[in-house]
Amino acid sequence: MSTKMTVSQLDQLPGFIRLGGPDEDREIRKIYCCDLLSLAMARAPADCAWVTVMGNMNTVAVATLADAACIVLAENAAIPEECIRKAADEGVAVYRCDEPIFETAKRIDALL
Repeated sequence: MSTKMTVSQLDQLPGFIRLGGPDEDREIRKIYCCDLLSLAMARAPADCAWVTVMGNMNTVAVATLADAACIVLAENAAIPEECIRKAADEGVAVYRCDEPIFETAKRIDALL
């Protein structure tokens, strides 16, 4: 039986930087990787860690609609400060990692 992984556990991963969002212990149940916002809106599962390089207000809106637990920006992708604040207002944590999308997802998967 695996243990539950929470968003706050991402804080412990080397190279993962929390940019903003709630400090709650929301469970991460899956990892979802996608940069096409319309596809993510239709297919990202609730409570996922969404790994992408798209750092903009539309990403925050899709994460909110999909009920993602967090957004993880791979490749050190940039995101404007107002987007981070909006994500926090919506209850979505935002992280940055310098690894490519696949490597970032693998590092999260190791904790699931």
